[in-house]
Amino acid sequence: MSTLQNAVMTMAAGAAMLGVAAEARAAGPGSVKSIVLVHGGFVDGSGWDGVYAILKKDGYDVTIVQNPTTSLADDVAVTKRAIATAPGKVILVGHSYGGAVVSEAGTDPKVAAVVYIAAFAPDAGESVSSLIANPPPGAPVPPILPPVDGFLFLDKAKFAEAFAADVRPDLASFMADSEVPWGVAALDGKVSAPAWKVKPTWYLVATSDKMIPPDAQRFMSKRARSTVVEAKGSHAIYVSQPQVVAKLIETAAADAAKLAQK
Repeated sequence: MSTLQNAVMTMAAGAAMLGVAAEARAAGPGSVKSIVLVHGGFVDGSGWDGVYAILKKDGYDVTIVQNPTTSLADDVAVTKRAIATAPGKVILVGHSYGGAVVSEAGTDPKVAAVVYIAAFAPDAGESVSSLIANPPPGAPVPPILPPVDGFLFLDKAKFAEAFAADVRPDLASFMADSEVPWGVAALDGKVSAPAWKVKPTWYLVATSDKMIPPDAQRFMSKRARSTVVEAKGSHAIYVSQPQVVAKLIETAAADAAKLAQK
Protein backbone atom coordinates (compact mmCIF):
# COMPACT_ATOMS: atom_id res chain seq x y z
CA MET A 1 0.00 0.00 0.00
CA SER A 2 1.39 3.42 -0.99
CA THR A 3 2.14 6.25 1.44
CA LEU A 4 -0.67 8.25 -0.18
CA GLN A 5 -3.19 5.43 0.35
CA ASN A 6 -2.12 5.12 3.98
CA ALA A 7 -2.60 8.83 4.49
CA VAL A 8 -6.05 8.81 2.90
CA MET A 9 -7.17 5.86 5.02
CA THR A 10 -5.84 7.51 8.19
CA MET A 11 -7.67 10.73 7.40
CA ALA A 12 -10.92 8.86 6.68
CA ALA A 13 -10.68 6.90 9.93
CA GLY A 14 -9.95 10.08 11.88
CA ALA A 15 -12.92 11.88 10.32
CA ALA A 16 -15.21 8.98 11.14
CA MET A 17 -14.07 8.95 14.77
CA LEU A 18 -14.57 12.70 15.04
CA GLY A 19 -18.07 12.34 13.58
CA VAL A 20 -19.00 9.68 16.10
CA ALA A 21 -17.62 11.75 18.96
CA ALA A 22 -19.46 14.87 17.80
CA GLU A 23 -22.71 12.91 17.53
CA ALA A 24 -22.25 11.55 21.03
CA ARG A 25 -21.58 15.03 22.44
CA ALA A 26 -24.64 16.44 20.66
CA ALA A 27 -26.94 13.71 21.88
CA GLY A 28 -25.65 13.60 25.44
CA PRO A 29 -25.70 10.57 27.68
CA GLY A 30 -29.03 8.77 27.64
CA SER A 31 -30.79 11.33 25.45
CA VAL A 32 -33.04 10.42 22.52
CA LYS A 33 -32.61 12.85 19.62
CA SER A 34 -33.79 10.87 16.58
CA ILE A 35 -37.40 11.05 15.44
CA VAL A 36 -38.89 8.92 12.66
CA LEU A 37 -42.27 10.13 11.34
CA VAL A 38 -44.63 7.73 9.54
CA HIS A 39 -47.62 8.99 7.54
CA GLY A 40 -50.95 7.23 7.08
CA GLY A 41 -53.22 6.39 4.16
CA PHE A 42 -54.36 8.79 1.40
CA VAL A 43 -51.40 11.15 2.04
CA ASP A 44 -47.61 11.22 1.85
CA GLY A 45 -44.90 12.44 4.18
CA SER A 46 -45.16 16.11 3.19
CA GLY A 47 -47.90 16.67 5.77
CA TRP A 48 -45.27 16.42 8.51
CA ASP A 49 -43.65 19.66 7.31
CA GLY A 50 -44.77 21.79 10.27
CA VAL A 51 -43.88 19.16 12.87
CA TYR A 52 -40.54 18.58 11.14
CA ALA A 53 -39.64 22.28 11.26
CA ILE A 54 -40.32 22.51 15.00
CA LEU A 55 -38.39 19.36 15.85
CA LYS A 56 -35.40 20.38 13.70
CA LYS A 57 -35.36 23.83 15.31
CA ASP A 58 -35.28 22.14 18.71
CA GLY A 59 -32.24 20.09 17.78
CA TYR A 60 -33.71 16.71 16.79
CA ASP A 61 -32.60 14.52 13.90
CA VAL A 62 -35.79 13.89 11.92
CA THR A 63 -36.51 11.30 9.24
CA ILE A 64 -39.79 11.32 7.31
CA VAL A 65 -40.73 7.92 5.95
CA GLN A 66 -42.34 7.82 2.50
CA ASN A 67 -44.40 4.66 2.72
CA PRO A 68 -45.83 3.30 -0.54
CA THR A 69 -49.00 2.29 1.43
CA THR A 70 -49.29 -0.77 -0.76
CA SER A 71 -49.04 -3.43 1.95
CA LEU A 72 -48.25 -3.47 5.65
CA ALA A 73 -45.18 -5.63 5.02
CA ASP A 74 -43.79 -3.17 2.45
CA ASP A 75 -44.45 -0.16 4.68
CA VAL A 76 -42.86 -1.83 7.70
CA ALA A 77 -39.78 -2.64 5.60
CA VAL A 78 -39.41 0.99 4.50
CA THR A 79 -39.87 2.18 8.08
CA LYS A 80 -37.29 -0.26 9.44
CA ARG A 81 -34.76 1.02 6.92
CA ALA A 82 -35.37 4.54 8.21
CA ILE A 83 -34.92 3.37 11.81
CA ALA A 84 -31.67 1.63 10.87
CA THR A 85 -30.13 4.78 9.40
CA ALA A 86 -31.24 7.13 12.20
CA PRO A 87 -28.51 7.95 14.73
CA GLY A 88 -28.93 6.42 18.17
CA LYS A 89 -32.22 5.55 19.81
CA VAL A 90 -35.42 6.51 17.98
CA ILE A 91 -38.86 7.88 18.84
CA LEU A 92 -41.15 6.27 16.26
CA VAL A 93 -44.27 8.28 15.40
CA GLY A 94 -47.27 7.11 13.38
CA HIS A 95 -50.38 8.92 12.16
CA SER A 96 -53.59 7.08 11.26
CA TYR A 97 -52.71 3.89 9.33
CA GLY A 98 -49.11 4.74 10.21
CA GLY A 99 -50.03 3.55 13.69
CA ALA A 100 -50.33 0.00 12.36
CA VAL A 101 -46.93 0.39 10.69
CA VAL A 102 -45.19 1.63 13.84
CA SER A 103 -46.93 -1.03 15.93
CA GLU A 104 -45.26 -3.68 13.78
CA ALA A 105 -41.93 -1.90 13.22
CA GLY A 106 -41.60 -0.48 16.73
CA THR A 107 -40.26 -3.69 18.28
CA ASP A 108 -36.93 -2.82 16.64
CA PRO A 109 -34.24 -2.59 19.38
CA LYS A 110 -33.39 0.98 18.35
CA VAL A 111 -36.91 2.22 19.12
CA ALA A 112 -37.10 3.81 22.57
CA ALA A 113 -40.79 4.73 22.43
CA VAL A 114 -43.77 4.85 20.08
CA VAL A 115 -46.07 7.85 19.61
CA TYR A 116 -49.53 7.52 18.06
CA ILE A 117 -51.15 10.59 16.49
CA ALA A 118 -54.89 9.95 15.93
CA ALA A 119 -53.74 6.51 14.90
CA PHE A 120 -54.67 2.87 14.79
CA ALA A 121 -52.94 0.78 17.45
CA PRO A 122 -53.77 -2.83 16.51
CA ASP A 123 -53.30 -5.79 18.80
CA ALA A 124 -51.73 -9.04 17.59
CA GLY A 125 -53.78 -10.48 14.75
CA GLU A 126 -55.67 -7.22 14.16
CA SER A 127 -55.58 -5.06 11.04
CA VAL A 128 -56.98 -1.68 10.13
CA SER A 129 -59.76 -3.55 8.32
CA SER A 130 -60.76 -5.45 11.44
CA LEU A 131 -60.61 -2.32 13.61
CA ILE A 132 -62.99 -0.38 11.35
CA ALA A 133 -65.34 -3.30 10.62
CA ASN A 134 -67.87 -2.37 13.33
CA PRO A 135 -67.98 1.40 13.84
CA PRO A 136 -69.84 2.68 16.91
CA PRO A 137 -73.44 3.83 16.34
CA GLY A 138 -73.62 7.39 15.07
CA ALA A 139 -69.93 7.59 14.13
CA PRO A 140 -69.14 9.51 10.93
CA VAL A 141 -68.56 7.23 7.96
CA PRO A 142 -65.36 8.14 6.08
CA PRO A 143 -66.13 8.85 2.40
CA ILE A 144 -64.01 5.99 1.09
CA LEU A 145 -64.85 5.07 -2.50
CA PRO A 146 -65.09 1.45 -3.70
CA PRO A 147 -61.66 -0.04 -4.49
CA VAL A 148 -60.26 0.23 -8.00
CA ASP A 149 -57.50 -2.19 -9.00
CA GLY A 150 -56.88 -2.97 -5.34
CA PHE A 151 -56.58 0.65 -4.19
CA LEU A 152 -58.82 3.02 -2.23
CA PHE A 153 -59.42 6.76 -2.50
CA LEU A 154 -61.42 9.22 -0.47
CA ASP A 155 -64.12 11.13 -2.31
CA LYS A 156 -62.20 14.26 -3.28
CA ALA A 157 -65.23 16.50 -2.79
CA LYS A 158 -65.54 15.31 0.82
CA PHE A 159 -61.84 15.04 1.63
CA ALA A 160 -61.51 18.34 3.49
CA GLU A 161 -64.57 17.84 5.67
CA ALA A 162 -63.70 14.27 6.60
CA PHE A 163 -59.91 14.36 6.84
CA ALA A 164 -58.78 17.96 7.24
CA ALA A 165 -61.64 20.09 8.55
CA ASP A 166 -59.37 22.43 10.54
CA VAL A 167 -56.65 22.74 7.87
CA ARG A 168 -56.64 26.02 5.95
CA PRO A 169 -58.80 25.61 2.80
CA ASP A 170 -56.07 25.97 0.20
CA LEU A 171 -53.89 23.37 1.88
CA ALA A 172 -56.84 21.00 2.38
CA SER A 173 -57.59 21.32 -1.33
CA PHE A 174 -53.98 20.53 -2.16
CA MET A 175 -54.12 17.44 0.07
CA ALA A 176 -57.26 16.27 -1.74
CA ASP A 177 -55.76 16.91 -5.18
CA SER A 178 -52.52 15.13 -4.25
CA GLU A 179 -54.26 12.18 -2.62
CA VAL A 180 -52.24 8.95 -2.56
CA PRO A 181 -53.97 5.62 -3.36
CA TRP A 182 -54.17 3.32 -0.33
CA GLY A 183 -53.74 -0.36 -1.02
CA VAL A 184 -56.44 -2.71 0.24
CA ALA A 185 -53.61 -5.10 1.16
CA ALA A 186 -52.27 -2.47 3.55
CA LEU A 187 -55.61 -2.29 5.36
CA ASP A 188 -55.76 -6.07 5.58
CA GLY A 189 -52.21 -6.48 6.91
CA LYS A 190 -52.27 -8.02 10.40
CA VAL A 191 -49.90 -6.91 13.13
CA SER A 192 -47.94 -9.83 14.57
CA ALA A 193 -46.39 -8.51 17.79
CA PRO A 194 -47.43 -4.93 18.63
CA ALA A 195 -44.69 -2.64 19.90
CA TRP A 196 -47.00 -1.10 22.51
CA LYS A 197 -46.81 -4.33 24.50
CA VAL A 198 -43.07 -3.93 25.04
CA LYS A 199 -42.32 -0.22 24.51
CA PRO A 200 -43.59 2.91 26.31
CA THR A 201 -46.20 4.73 24.23
CA TRP A 202 -47.82 8.13 23.97
CA TYR A 203 -51.09 8.88 22.19
CA LEU A 204 -52.70 12.09 20.91
CA VAL A 205 -56.50 11.80 20.63
CA ALA A 206 -58.00 14.20 18.07
CA THR A 207 -61.41 14.94 19.58
CA SER A 208 -63.00 16.22 16.34
CA ASP A 209 -61.72 13.36 14.18
CA LYS A 210 -64.18 12.18 11.50
CA MET A 211 -61.98 9.36 10.18
CA ILE A 212 -61.17 7.43 13.38
CA PRO A 213 -63.83 8.05 16.06
CA PRO A 214 -62.34 9.66 19.18
CA ASP A 215 -63.84 6.93 21.36
CA ALA A 216 -62.05 4.33 19.26
CA GLN A 217 -58.83 6.27 19.77
CA ARG A 218 -59.46 6.33 23.52
CA PHE A 219 -60.06 2.58 23.56
CA MET A 220 -56.86 1.82 21.67
CA SER A 221 -54.75 4.24 23.72
CA LYS A 222 -56.06 2.80 26.99
CA ARG A 223 -55.42 -0.76 25.81
CA ALA A 224 -51.87 0.23 24.88
CA ARG A 225 -51.37 1.79 28.34
CA SER A 226 -50.36 5.01 26.62
CA THR A 227 -49.73 8.40 28.15
CA VAL A 228 -52.67 10.23 26.56
CA VAL A 229 -53.15 13.85 25.52
CA GLU A 230 -56.38 15.08 23.96
CA ALA A 231 -56.69 18.07 21.64
CA LYS A 232 -59.57 19.46 19.64
CA GLY A 233 -58.64 18.82 16.06
CA SER A 234 -59.42 16.94 12.87
CA HIS A 235 -57.81 13.73 11.65
CA ALA A 236 -55.12 15.93 10.10
CA ILE A 237 -54.20 17.45 13.48
CA TYR A 238 -50.53 16.84 12.67
CA VAL A 239 -50.96 19.35 9.83
CA SER A 240 -53.27 21.87 11.52
CA GLN A 241 -51.63 21.86 14.97
CA PRO A 242 -47.97 20.93 14.54
CA GLN A 243 -47.04 22.60 17.85
CA VAL A 244 -49.30 20.23 19.81
CA VAL A 245 -47.94 17.20 17.99
CA ALA A 246 -44.29 18.24 18.28
CA LYS A 247 -44.71 18.94 22.00
CA LEU A 248 -46.00 15.41 22.62
CA ILE A 249 -43.16 13.90 20.59
CA GLU A 250 -40.57 15.90 22.53
CA THR A 251 -42.20 14.88 25.81
CA ALA A 252 -41.97 11.25 24.73
CA ALA A 253 -38.30 11.69 23.84
CA ALA A 254 -37.47 13.25 27.21
CA ASP A 255 -39.45 10.70 29.21
CA ALA A 256 -38.10 7.74 27.24
CA ALA A 257 -34.56 8.90 28.01
CA LYS A 258 -35.40 9.02 31.72
CA LEU A 259 -36.94 5.56 31.61
CA ALA A 260 -33.83 4.18 29.91
CA GLN A 261 -31.63 5.50 32.74
CA LYS A 262 -33.63 3.76 35.49
